[in-house]
Amino acid sequence: MMEVARKFIIRAWVILGFGYVLFPLALVVWMSFFRNEIPSVPPTGYTLAWYQRAYENPDFSSGFLFSIQVAVIAAVLGLMVSVPATIVLRKSDKMLAKAAVQLLTAPLIVPSIVLGAGIYISLVMLEMTTGLPAVGSVWALGLAHTLMTIPWCVRLLLANLATLDETVEEAAASLGASQFHVLTTITLPMIRSGVVAAALFSFVVSFGNIEISVFLVSPGNSTLPIAILQYLEWKLDPTVSAVSVAQIVLIAGALLIADRYVKLTRVV
Repeated sequence: MMEVARKFIIRAWVILGFGYVLFPLALVVWMSFFRNEIPSVPPTGYTLAWYQRAYENPDFSSGFLFSIQVAVIAAVLGLMVSVPATIVLRKSDKMLAKAAVQLLTAPLIVPSIVLGAGIYISLVMLEMTTGLPAVGSVWALGLAHTLMTIPWCVRLLLANLATLDETVEEAAASLGASQFHVLTTITLPMIRSGVVAAALFSFVVSFGNIEISVFLVSPGNSTLPIAILQYLEWKLDPTVSAVSVAQIVLIAGALLIADRYVKLTRVV
């Protein structure tokens, strides 16, 4: 009897936890279909007009495209740093590798808003010194977001490399293959799933970032999260919910695909 009661309490607690996490998402999806402009419960009816208004809003469409560009740059640069670093660290001294991993994942320790402020000040000083238009450019924002993508790339790739069978590489080397040949034909193909997962997760991290972006965007180039924030300053209608649903679907799809290659529960 006690065992049955214990299992019931645990299951009820788990269900309550999931409900607490999913309730805001369900509420946003529900509000995106409200007919009335000022959200109220219960709604007067349901419509899809807010999705059309979100699609036709130039701030949301340009912000979406700008966020895509920045996220792609950040994901690619994050992989360019993380892939060679994790491959080298895998066979390095344990103490040295541990210190290097801590360094590469250090941006996770610093609050994002502090990183954003520091990067903004650095870019302003760069502009004053060289005259180059740094603040507000897609490349400056992409480089800033790379600081957030590198730690997740490192964690995902290390989790993937931990499952790699080293005997395959040793067999290829014993048969006369050079280190470069082993790397390109054995190691990289075997961690392809980890690279894909790291790229997708990095894309998600960059796409949804607002703390760093708010310091570095220019008036004509705003990311989608900032466009939503600016819209909410003047209006509060289901258009924002419709945009948020599209963003939730995009991010959830990317995370599900990433989890298909590397189980995210191993690294987060």
